Amino acid sequence: MPQHNSSAEAFGRLATELQAADGLELTIDGIVQFALTAVWCKYASVVLIGPNRQPQVMAMTDPRLTKLDEAVIEADDGPLLTVIRENVAVLVPDIANDCRWPAAWSDALIAEGIHSAIHLPLPIGGRARAVMSLYSDVPNGFGADELAVAQILADHATVAIAGARREVDLSLAADARNLVGQAMGILMERYDLDHEQAFAVLKRYSQDNNRKLHDVARELIDTRVLRKS
Repeated sequence: MPQHNSSAEAFGRLATELQAADGLELTIDGIVQFALTAVWCKYASVVLIGPNRQPQVMAMTDPRLTKLDEAVIEADDGPLLTVIRENVAVLVPDIANDCRWPAAWSDALIAEGIHSAIHLPLPIGGRARAVMSLYSDVPNGFGADELAVAQILADHATVAIAGARREVDLSLAADARNLVGQAMGILMERYDLDHEQAFAVLKRYSQDNNRKLHDVARELIDTRVLRKS
């Protein structure tokens, strides 16, 4: 019971720290650092899935993990990609004796002293938007207790990343609105247009040149002209 209370308190502190983290990168870094003591793993990393479904290594507890994760992404094969495509957790109890993926993958991990791993999806909106990977330096390094704690951590990570991403999206949206507003002001002053007319000019230029509205607005603010592409 005391151990359970201690774990509950630790996750409570984690939730508070993640909520207070300034930005997506610090949020993810807090998750991987906490994993080292919560799950008793040797290494941890989080790979974020971009809008085009391209994975990007966002945080790791050891720089060697970046090379390993990027090799899997480049080869387009490995447990990390399985998690992304199938939205399921993947446990690799003994990397040396696992034949599900290419030998190059297992050889690379073993060369770095990694002998077991677990990859957990961090689903947002029903799809894996990130993957948390935990690595052990011994075979069968993740038992039932570690798996249970890892899943709890993944749940916390999912909520934290979703919140951080929402803040990023809102911030980007606010910046875009400000840019469009400034660009509209330039057009209104220069050509004696009202709000609707100025916005129509920006929108038409955006569509005719197949460019995003905020990019068009930024160009007008920076150069005071709208160049055709």
